Amino acid sequence: MKRILLEVFLVAALIGASVFGFMNQKQATVSKAKITELTAAVEAAEKTVKEKEEGLKAAEEEMSALQGEITPLEEKTNQLEAVKAALASGSTLSDLENAYKKEKNLSAERQAGLGALRMLTKGAEDPGALEAFRKALQLSELGDRKNTICAAQLGLVAAGEKIKVMADCLPKSEKAGRGDKEDKDGHDKDDSHGKKEDGKGKAKDDGHGKKDDGHGAKKDEKHAAAHWDYEGEMGPEKWGKEFPTCAKGKSQSPLDIKGPFLKSRMVVSADYKEGALKMINNGHTIQVNIPPGSKLRVDGIAHELLQFHFHKPSEEKIDGKPMAMVVHFVHKNADGKLAVLGVLLKEGNENPGIKTLWANLPKEQNVEYAPEGVNFNPGNLLPREFDFYSYEGSLTTPPCTEGVRFFILKTTVNIAKEQVQAFPFKMNARPVQPLNGREILSN
Repeated sequence: MKRILLEVFLVAALIGASVFGFMNQKQATVSKAKITELTAAVEAAEKTVKEKEEGLKAAEEEMSALQGEITPLEEKTNQLEAVKAALASGSTLSDLENAYKKEKNLSAERQAGLGALRMLTKGAEDPGALEAFRKALQLSELGDRKNTICAAQLGLVAAGEKIKVMADCLPKSEKAGRGDKEDKDGHDKDDSHGKKEDGKGKAKDDGHGKKDDGHGAKKDEKHAAAHWDYEGEMGPEKWGKEFPTCAKGKSQSPLDIKGPFLKSRMVVSADYKEGALKMINNGHTIQVNIPPGSKLRVDGIAHELLQFHFHKPSEEKIDGKPMAMVVHFVHKNADGKLAVLGVLLKEGNENPGIKTLWANLPKEQNVEYAPEGVNFNPGNLLPREFDFYSYEGSLTTPPCTEGVRFFILKTTVNIAKEQVQAFPFKMNARPVQPLNGREILSN
């Protein structure tokens, strides 16, 4: 009997020990899981603290860099305040305006300067400052006047006008910010006027960091893209959206020149000088910039030759027919009045002057190219006879400023078919515009 009781006790004790061991093992597993969880939480907390410390360090470094920029900005602000204080009486502005009253037509540079002076004297809301900047912008796309364009655009922006500003005019920090934003949107690092084009008249990337502008010329992404074009979404029929005169002007160029004509008694002659060749592909045409000294005289009044450029086909038509190309010689007199002499190029024999120019075409866009040791006389592109048609018109490119006197020579000049084909633009001619009652003169 005692043996049986002992065995029962031993079995009960064994069962109790097993249960106790099982409970301890389960508790250990739970404890181990909690320890693992706490360890992960500690590691995550340590990682977060490290990231916060790194972020704080970066913020401190950025703050330190910004602090270094504040001092120069404060100095510039103090300089600006000193200038404003000196001009506050308005006497300087009054003197300048009185002096300019004698001028019939102010240049783009003088308009920009007047706008800046009015803004400093009377504030950014001054209507006269806005008007001066607008006039400067209208005149400044003639020739190579990027600085004046930038001054006018930034002046209008400072006055609160919502206009598009060329990328080249922006401060470096803002230009970089614009590029980053456009990258995120999937667009080019081009200015707000530029658009990447496809087969419908939009520019394409050629795989070398440059884009085709639709005319065979390549656009480097470093340069601001053109904000108007000769076809597609920014073609001539759309110019008026950004340049109102192009759509609303009543004396626009070019014209289809046809009779009846009024007799002209004007005496026109050209006195062009040889000088160092300086050329630029501005994205719209090939332009040759001329040093001082070459003049067109209209009734004895001298007009300085600023530049000449090419259009293909000719923008002017004679009795409804265009020529292969045209050269436009752009001049300005002392009063700021513009005069354009047009020479029509007819397909025929090779032109020696064109041969020299085409042999030295710029390799980069928007960069003036001056080949070493190469001189050129613009007179090489003129015919011997100087009979002409004349009319009052406008710039044939935006902003389409009016008040430009045109002289289109009746005698054409030859250009070889191969030379026409070698011109790096497939087409860059504005369509002819309505006559709107204007008189065309003929000598």
